[in-house]
Amino acid sequence: MSGSGAVQTTYQFLFAVVPHLLNPSKLEPSQQGTPVDLNGDDLPEGASPPKPNTSSKRAWHPFESRAHFELADFIFHQNEMPGAQIDELMHIWASMPGQAGTPPYANHEHSYSTIDAVSEGDAAWTSFTLESVEAGGSGGPSWKHSVFGEKGQHVWSDLMTGNWAWNQCNELSKDSDNHGAMFVLIILGSDKTTVSVATGNNEYYPLYISAGNVHNGMRHAHGEAVSLLGFLSIPKIDKEFEADPEFHTFQRHLFHTSLEAIFHAMHPAMTKPQSVKCADGHYHRAIYGLGPYIADYPEQALLACIVQGWCPKCTAHQTHLDHDPNAILHNHEYTQLLMDSFAAHVLWQKYGIVDDILPFTASFPCANIHELIAPDILHQIIKGTFKDHLVSWVETYLKKYCKNDLAAVLADIDHCSHGFKQWTGNDSKALMKVYLPAIAGYVPNEMLQALSAFMDFCYIVHQSSLGEADLEALDKALQHFETHCSILEAEGIHSDGISIPQIHALQHYHEAIELFGAPNGLSTSIVESKHIHAEMAQVLLVNQQQDKLAQFQAECLAEGLLGKPLIPQDNVHEDTSFQDDPYLQEAEDDDTPRKLRTSAQMGQDIGHPELPDLVSIFLFQQRNPGCPKAIDPGYSFSSAVATFYAPSDLSGANGMHCQCIHASPSWRNGAPRYDCVFVEKDPTLPGFQGPYVAQVLLFFSFHYRNVHYPCDLVQWFTPIGNEPCNNTGMWKVEHEYDEYGDHLVSVIHLDSILQPAHLIGIYGDEYIPPDLHSSDSLAAFGSFYVNKYSDYHAFGLAF
Repeated sequence: MSGSGAVQTTYQFLFAVVPHLLNPSKLEPSQQGTPVDLNGDDLPEGASPPKPNTSSKRAWHPFESRAHFELADFIFHQNEMPGAQIDELMHIWASMPGQAGTPPYANHEHSYSTIDAVSEGDAAWTSFTLESVEAGGSGGPSWKHSVFGEKGQHVWSDLMTGNWAWNQCNELSKDSDNHGAMFVLIILGSDKTTVSVATGNNEYYPLYISAGNVHNGMRHAHGEAVSLLGFLSIPKIDKEFEADPEFHTFQRHLFHTSLEAIFHAMHPAMTKPQSVKCADGHYHRAIYGLGPYIADYPEQALLACIVQGWCPKCTAHQTHLDHDPNAILHNHEYTQLLMDSFAAHVLWQKYGIVDDILPFTASFPCANIHELIAPDILHQIIKGTFKDHLVSWVETYLKKYCKNDLAAVLADIDHCSHGFKQWTGNDSKALMKVYLPAIAGYVPNEMLQALSAFMDFCYIVHQSSLGEADLEALDKALQHFETHCSILEAEGIHSDGISIPQIHALQHYHEAIELFGAPNGLSTSIVESKHIHAEMAQVLLVNQQQDKLAQFQAECLAEGLLGKPLIPQDNVHEDTSFQDDPYLQEAEDDDTPRKLRTSAQMGQDIGHPELPDLVSIFLFQQRNPGCPKAIDPGYSFSSAVATFYAPSDLSGANGMHCQCIHASPSWRNGAPRYDCVFVEKDPTLPGFQGPYVAQVLLFFSFHYRNVHYPCDLVQWFTPIGNEPCNNTGMWKVEHEYDEYGDHLVSVIHLDSILQPAHLIGIYGDEYIPPDLHSSDSLAAFGSFYVNKYSDYHAFGLAF
């Protein structure tokens, strides 16, 4: 048997392509390591890093200028502009006055060749071949002869806050030669994928790599913190051999031998430090170690060398994964002991272990794949538990007990939950946000409680940092979920009990968080975002060109060449005729020039003629004593931007997230849109006791006595009861009315808005009219759920 795969030279890739990943200035002092010279000897304290050697080249070589580099980075990396569009852009550029027919690049090939000429980040792709001792001879199937390519509590957030890295450091520190070195964890991830290109459907097996020293926010921002390391080989066979056990054995050996070969050259650097240049300009001694491996369940089984249906992390029996009192954590020594004691068929049937192979991590120090398998929020929780099982079980219940009007019930749930046809990961996430209110009243309360507990578990593990109290809440949610799932047995949906690997994996999250930090920095969604739907040769080239641009940018930043804007601020023209609040915006579809209007005019436009009086009350509260009457004209707006810290979302490296709040009579030339918001009441109170909920009717701003006031007119809601709904875990609210029976409205300062809120109508016993539009929902229902599952930051506010 033989196989081949593509992989980058390991040292070049880790040390040259992405040195900005290893930035000691971003680490705690105890993690930085001691700066050294080229020989690995410690530098005096306060010594400056060596100056970059730029004497042999122009500062921006191979680019003509900084502008040429930033244009190449914009069209190729940031915008991913197709070659034909680059050619068209250069043609237009050349025809502009003053360009003399000469654009920055002649065509797309010129821009590509310039990027290829960058020497920084250049690491050649190489291939290797694996050959079986059985390959000699001509007999047997053809695949055997082919070549294949707070409060004092511990808080866990980034990978280096987990116990696993520190345990490794304690072990390495026993060798005095390692003192002063920094520990660099290698995060791996692989995800076999099929892409459709001109030549048909092609299967690829990309292997990804990241440095564990990088903050989770950098990885989650889908930037350059995760890089393509190589492609694992995928054997191609005839259908008659697809179920051949011998072929499956070959696949497993090929997979693990390939990974072992890829990291073989790094083995010495896993016990003895080696000097590497880092982003602070210094050389540091670094010791490397294999860290968490990101993979979905089928690949986890392949990595752990276990039988499908068993747990890759512990020895729990396949038939009762969640309730095996004899289960212990897997390790290589235990597996080897069983292999030495039992025959292959006993290992397979009784222990779920594949004979005659140990995982590739058995060849490396301090590495146990059973421990290193990372929690997988996407495939274990969102898809594996919610979409594949919970939603399916609800439908099974409805088919069993709603036979006479099943179609109407499913249509009503479909209407309430927006109806998803293509089950992508994003569809599953969107359905999770609205599913509980949609099925309330159709399924038993205990089933709702099970779903609510599961949702709590999901949203807790998705936080960017978790403390001891969060882990206690996590354990409590899992316990409630397992308890309430007994309804599935009672109703005959899962009469034999639940023993599903993806659901069983939830039991390992507590320990995984303590070992590796917050799971949202290790999700398979991170590696899936790196897929490029193209031929392999193009994938290799594009990834290498992106690495070159990223490395070139890092070098220029380190040399201080990119610290200032291309155009000096003094030369930027700004309209200073009116300085309004930067968080107030015009509607996306409103091209009408903004005009000064009185508060009476604004109020008439939205059906609230009492707006001038409300503004007076607002100003009285702002400037008490003295209730003002004369108010300057102001401006109205159709939307505002709420910016807040929410690193669990796709919010960039710094964790800041923006959401647009609308108050528009016609959104995108369609129905009106008046969003709901959380308004600050008492930030010292926990959860939903701290904020109000209101609907925004108008954004506007005005000046009074030279003070600028950005405001909003809101309509209030009041809580129903003093605690959340027992079945859904969500608070209920209803419209608040004044003494005349009118909706209670008032003017508040824009700064009092915390973030958007999502209210879902409590549907009641009747079917929802199919022609009911979402813009009418706040008027159509009398009471609402405050949806704490609308996003991960609302979950932390509306509990």
